[in-house]
Amino acid sequence: MTTWFFYSMVILFISLALTWGLRRYALSRSLIDIPNARSSHSVPTPRGGGVAIVVSFLLALLWMLTSGSIETEWGWALIGAGTGVAVLGFLDDHGHIAARWRLLGHFSAAVWALFWLGGFPPIELFGTEYSLGWFGHLIGAFYLVWMLNLYNFMDGIDGIASVEAICVCLGACLLFSLSGNVNLIWVPLLLVAAVAGFLVWNFPPAKIFMGDAGSGFLGIALGILSLQAAWIAPQWLWSWLILLGVFVVDATWTLLRRLLRGDKVYEAHRSHAYQYASRQMGGHLPVTLVVVVINIFWLLPIALWVGLYGFDGIVGVIVAYLPLVLLAVKFKAGEMER
Repeated sequence: MTTWFFYSMVILFISLALTWGLRRYALSRSLIDIPNARSSHSVPTPRGGGVAIVVSFLLALLWMLTSGSIETEWGWALIGAGTGVAVLGFLDDHGHIAARWRLLGHFSAAVWALFWLGGFPPIELFGTEYSLGWFGHLIGAFYLVWMLNLYNFMDGIDGIASVEAICVCLGACLLFSLSGNVNLIWVPLLLVAAVAGFLVWNFPPAKIFMGDAGSGFLGIALGILSLQAAWIAPQWLWSWLILLGVFVVDATWTLLRRLLRGDKVYEAHRSHAYQYASRQMGGHLPVTLVVVVINIFWLLPIALWVGLYGFDGIVGVIVAYLPLVLLAVKFKAGEMER
């Protein structure tokens, strides 16, 4: 345990130092997000700091692979898919890649991950496990692509994407520990360390933004970790979906509203619930802190109830998501900006 704590601190320090270096690099290359009508910030801020999360976590994964601390298949699923998505996001941060090519890259990364994971795991529905075969692989690809894109969509105010990843991973670590699977906590714990180092610079008011490289990487990494967990215990997929509820509900509800209105969903906007909430509350910090509170006091207990005590996963997701949908409606998620 002491050894793992030491390595976590090393990863945190690497991420912290890399974020500092990336901020200097962004300033020297004028990689700055300039506020505009579709922005949720008001001060020009360097972007691309999420690369620190990518590099520090990939270093941790490579160390775990070489030391035999992680199964080879899981390691290569995370490293291959995560690297591909991060490189694509990095190139997009530095220029512009057409949406169709980004999407092709995202699906390629998803297919890579599913290949190493052995496909989409059996799913538990009302107490019965079902293997979905080739249809499951299709669902898995769309699931991973949606996870990485919704993380891109939700990375719009200071600190929110970082605290969400930390809360979800620590919630999963608690689930694994209470179920007697302590050996499963180390990968999400090292991801927490990588994100925490970046969060020092990204906490409101942010000194650097994550960028697509970091947000896309986090999205697909969390998606892969959820599928890994489901291969061990099918009900844990529902637990992960519950832990991710804030991002899943806001992003999905907003997307559906914009699709129904005929908007170009790939264009930048600021009509997510968390963006409306930040404007109503007069800043990013209150919203980011509320996300932490929802994760700890609402979503985590339900996720543990499902993952440890046999509460039905679908019912658990409905119970967890219903208040989040009401919040999305209250804060006008997906409504046309005026």
